[in-house]
Amino acid sequence: RVRRARCSSNASASPSPLAVAFSIASRSARTSASRRLGSEGGMAKPKVATTSLCGCFGCHMSLLDIDERILQLVDLVEFDRSPIDDIKRIEGHVDIGLIEGGCANEENVHVLREFREHCKVLVSVGDCAIGGGVPAMRNMIPLSECFDEAYLHGPTVWNKRAAIPKDAEIPQLLDKVYPAHEVVRIDDHLPGCPPSADALWEALTALLENRPIALPYALVKYD
Repeated sequence: RVRRARCSSNASASPSPLAVAFSIASRSARTSASRRLGSEGGMAKPKVATTSLCGCFGCHMSLLDIDERILQLVDLVEFDRSPIDDIKRIEGHVDIGLIEGGCANEENVHVLREFREHCKVLVSVGDCAIGGGVPAMRNMIPLSECFDEAYLHGPTVWNKRAAIPKDAEIPQLLDKVYPAHEVVRIDDHLPGCPPSADALWEALTALLENRPIALPYALVKYD
């Protein structure tokens, strides 16, 4: 269960991204006929929505790196909420949702739950969504120490008031960084930091064509 930050809490370590990444084959095999995308009449394009939670936008950069294939993608789908079109809220039913980044604050949780509510298929994209990634390194350090280093006693800090920001506009930090599947149900995982453009293209086209995601070793190796 997602918990709000308490400075006295000791955060536990997040599951290893690699441990979840190795399960991609079994998850891909569960793609079934129930995942048919688009409208029943076959007239409307399938809708795709994407978001970046606590991540670096590297996965979205990989999506842009599909280069001229993005023109093919625009022919195949309609984008709903996404940094690509700057739509801020999901506007109805979405066929495929792509989640980059884990959940580090309350706003991340709100967005992720909104995606789960509206998306037929939800995919964790990249190691931050799958296992927390680099932001989850704070999970092994008490949150009070993180605040202290960031705002009070860090080597580059100049904070004459010795105050930790508490503005109502700043989303409240969680007790740790949660991978997406610990907050909502996730249908597929696409590992990588970030996944390559070819891996994203293969996954998207497989889902759109209602076939299992079969990523060759060259697209998921880490050497």
